Amino acid sequence: MHAMNTTEIFLIAMLIIFSVPYLVWRLGNTDYYAPLVVVQIITGILLGPGILGAVAPGYYGFVFNPVVIQSLNGIAWWAVMVFVMLAGIELDLHKAWEHRRESSITAGLALGVPLLFGSVAAVGLLGFDGWMGAKALTWQFIVGVGMACAVTALPILILLMEKLELLRQPLGQRILRYASLDDIAIWGVLAIILLDWSRVFRQLGFLLVFALSTLAFRRLMVRLPERDRWYVSLIWLAACGFGADWAGLHFMVGAFLAGAVMDAHWFEQEKLDALRHNVLMTVMPVFFLSTGLRTNWDAGGAMVLAAAALLLVASVAGKLLGVHLAAAILKWDKQEASIIAWLLQTKALIMIIFANILLDKSIISSATFTALLLMAAVSTMLTVPVVHPKLSRVAVGSSRVRRQFEPI
Repeated sequence: MHAMNTTEIFLIAMLIIFSVPYLVWRLGNTDYYAPLVVVQIITGILLGPGILGAVAPGYYGFVFNPVVIQSLNGIAWWAVMVFVMLAGIELDLHKAWEHRRESSITAGLALGVPLLFGSVAAVGLLGFDGWMGAKALTWQFIVGVGMACAVTALPILILLMEKLELLRQPLGQRILRYASLDDIAIWGVLAIILLDWSRVFRQLGFLLVFALSTLAFRRLMVRLPERDRWYVSLIWLAACGFGADWAGLHFMVGAFLAGAVMDAHWFEQEKLDALRHNVLMTVMPVFFLSTGLRTNWDAGGAMVLAAAALLLVASVAGKLLGVHLAAAILKWDKQEASIIAWLLQTKALIMIIFANILLDKSIISSATFTALLLMAAVSTMLTVPVVHPKLSRVAVGSSRVRRQFEPI
């Protein structure tokens, strides 16, 4: 009998990664409750060691053996680096500055209140063993979990607002401003959490070299034709990712910095959108699977689910309260505030990336990572079913929005 080689097993894994979520999404017509990206995340969890590994350990060990996992991780690392770079490029701080009072109040409360609620939830988890990572200081764990509850997933927010035909409307552009400011704060707080005093000079050195290199990089980019800018941006991405990881900050922090110092107008918007969609379609499913392989249910299924529920309540309630406080200050309509709050509580990708970094640095345990992953999936699944009827009631939506989610 022919023994399968690593390439063949790798391709079986790829077949599973791309076929199973797509079939569930398409045949189940889940788009209203669970966009394809959410189905991919959930599939990754189901294919992880805690579920598939427990039900069919022999099959799990055969397909997801260490060599295959290493190959998948390499693809996942690059996929998420490109995706995070695009998130950095798409930050629109000019509009935020033009409306700085409104933007700063809303973004500050939309981030600060769920950060507080999530931090309180993290303190509660500290009362039990197995939630804090082996290398974490207590404050790192508390702030890390709190920030995970406060994250807004800007790329997924864009995707959902496109589906709701809200992205190009004034309300959609306002929401993007708030999310952009929060995105910067999230990565800034992450850099503080990852600050390593044993390597602080190396980290400061990286930031200094990055700042100087950015000046040269920006001068170069404005002189290049667009077709060259795409390629040079990937070289820049790899260099920034390497520098950040070498300094102990994590390569995804470098990826975000690489994109944040680029101007979106250097590239055609249609091509940026197409690249984001193509990365989501062609390589990000591998990241979701590799993320699912890191889940751990050793704390007990009931305990992990209870922790996920606690974090979900902290996240959603904190975001709703924060935005409604901003609405009271800025004299907004309550229905409008509710729409903004529910859209800003979208988690998915960026929170999963954030949690991956915390796990890599042993700030959270695998059990906490699993609970955060479940929280991210459920919070994102809640967004469209809650927001869509609200849009219809305030006449922001249209008949085309309603048709977007009708069964096929």
